[in-house]
Amino acid sequence: MAQKGRPGLSAAQKVELWQRWKLGQSLSEIGRALGKHAGSVHTVLSAHGGIIPATRSRSARSLSLVEREEISRGLAAGESMRQIASKLARSPSTICREIARNGNKDQYRAIEADSKAWDQAQRPKPCRLATHSQLQIMVATKLGFDWSPEQIAGWLKHKYPNDINMHVSHETIYKSLYIQARGVLKKELIGHLRSKRMMRQGKASTTEGQPRGQIIDAVSIKDRPAEVEDRAIPGHWEGDLITGSKNSHIATLVERRSRFVLLVQVDGKDTTNVVNALIRQVQQLPSGLMASLTWDRGTELAQHKRFTVATDVAMYFCDPRSPWQRGTNENTNRLLRQYFPKGTDLSGYSQQDLDEIALKLNTRPRKTLGYMMPGDKLNECVAMTS
Repeated sequence: MAQKGRPGLSAAQKVELWQRWKLGQSLSEIGRALGKHAGSVHTVLSAHGGIIPATRSRSARSLSLVEREEISRGLAAGESMRQIASKLARSPSTICREIARNGNKDQYRAIEADSKAWDQAQRPKPCRLATHSQLQIMVATKLGFDWSPEQIAGWLKHKYPNDINMHVSHETIYKSLYIQARGVLKKELIGHLRSKRMMRQGKASTTEGQPRGQIIDAVSIKDRPAEVEDRAIPGHWEGDLITGSKNSHIATLVERRSRFVLLVQVDGKDTTNVVNALIRQVQQLPSGLMASLTWDRGTELAQHKRFTVATDVAMYFCDPRSPWQRGTNENTNRLLRQYFPKGTDLSGYSQQDLDEIALKLNTRPRKTLGYMMPGDKLNECVAMTS
């Protein structure tokens, strides 16, 4: 049967994924390096709350595959358990139990026995929060009071200096919040953390040297011509990203005068993917239909100069934390939530799907246009200025 959906990540890819995440790379950057969609990266990370899983290793006291192969050869040669144990410098009882757990002398197979032992050893010890209900209630209560995990851990040691059962590390609290498979603390308590991140990055993670939060040579919206502000002529647009689940996104473009909408499929939120998608879409428009584009301060447009060179479209950027400065786009995005409810995986929509949804909005009468349709309004405006 053919595999449905995206192919999974190999063990080697998962190792590289976690290494890149620890270095502070974005989901899109990791996905591009692995040749995977950012949503696939998000799925792996979110399953562990962004916390790198502990690497499994064998105990030095456990039998190795080499020793099990020696047992198998010894049994085939008719050797006694004491003879096999002597060659391996192991107790005869260890050899006896090993053979009994895996059939008998005639059925014992080294590879099967080794695989079974590895699977059975995967029994994580429950953390103290999971086994001590009083401690669990206390930690949940303090998180509800907006205490940080570090404050809780320190206060517990101060409050109960002689009761080790009431001590817990802040790392254990974080892991119990972010790794919901533990079933210890409710996910809603993450909302009481100062960062409110849904995934955690370790102390070694850093964004130092990365161009995040910076738009080099951004032209402020205050320098935008007056004709753009008063909607006097068509051709001036506003843009943004709609975000869905699994780190999926859609770019939305709205013409200010007519409220005409374009939806653009993007493969990731990083600036390379977003700018490439916008260039591809804008180059399909009639010449001169887009003269300017106003965006917020999101770094998905960090490569705005490349966009302008490729399209001859002037770029303007809103002030930080001022979404009302592109109110036309904000209002349109609210209308689009009818088709893309929050929590929707947007990666499943093709460009054709997005074009069909945009057509629905562009052929709906709008009160702000005197109940004209955005498509008709745009055609009228273009005809008047041509």
